[in-house]
Amino acid sequence: MSVKEASTSSQLVFEVRGLTKTYHMGDVRVDALRGVDLDLFSGELVVLLGPSGSGKSTLLNIIGGLDVPTDGFVTYLGERLTGSTDRDLTDYRRLHVGFVFQFYNLIPSLTARENVSVVTEISKKPMTPEEALTIVGLSSRLDHFPSQLSGGEQQRVAIARGIAKNPSVLLCDEPTGALDSKTGIVVLEAIDRVNRELGTTTVVITHNVDIADMADRVIHLSDGLITEVTRNKVKKHPRDLHW
Repeated sequence: MSVKEASTSSQLVFEVRGLTKTYHMGDVRVDALRGVDLDLFSGELVVLLGPSGSGKSTLLNIIGGLDVPTDGFVTYLGERLTGSTDRDLTDYRRLHVGFVFQFYNLIPSLTARENVSVVTEISKKPMTPEEALTIVGLSSRLDHFPSQLSGGEQQRVAIARGIAKNPSVLLCDEPTGALDSKTGIVVLEAIDRVNRELGTTTVVITHNVDIADMADRVIHLSDGLITEVTRNKVKKHPRDLHW
């Protein structure tokens, strides 16, 4: 199923064609992706929606250069990621992609500012940790350690870390999965602000159908296949979401 539904004026960021991923666990074969075609465009906020085991994380990991497909290919800005060397994929991740995961993965012995600076120190044109933390609403928590922050604040530090290198792409894997609804909405507001103000192409994985209302497009996955693509005529602000 080919997905080409963005404005023709938008730049094509990712082209995904015939993507398959097969795992073998002993005698058991698992087809995580079974021939996915997908285009993602600049500045979009896209939600990958589907139940556990539908292939969402596998697709995100391949797009992000964390995994490689069994078959098919991915291009980023016209350049093939598929078949790239490990060093090229490392450079791609370091220079172009920000990641946010369900679990914050902050370094306990470092402050919020220091956790973000871990990324800025290896980037070519980073924003300052202070700038990144201000974007996610944590300018008053710069010198707090993770143990002094709530779960939502820790996740916002993780978002600040993901955007501090000024990535073209932000990939978020269940960013609210470990949070209650009220805290999750605050985190989604931070992701939405990054998308709007920085123009970052943003992909959010979720199994929560209500979160899909904040997206430009919703890509529905099931059993390793794209089953439906929908576009929101009116995007909801995260504060108007309820679950």
